[in-house]
Amino acid sequence: MTASDLDLIRESFARILRMERNKLNLSQEELGHRAGITTRFVSLLECNKQQPTISTLASLSQALELPLSEIFKKIEDGV
Repeated sequence: MTASDLDLIRESFARILRMERNKLNLSQEELGHRAGITTRFVSLLECNKQQPTISTLASLSQALELPLSEIFKKIEDGV
């Protein structure tokens, strides 16, 4: 896996996070509250300025009512 592949994965995750949050009509603040992270961190994730840990991914998955496997599938599919 190259550095550019990792960049694409990170960009895809940021886009999917925003898309899924918007599908549920959640603000960044509400998503952060549900996931136990700050609004600022949600913003940084959606702007691809930070990367989540596995535990943060799990928290976001629960907050978005979307299995982790589905998030990874969307990343692989380039959604």
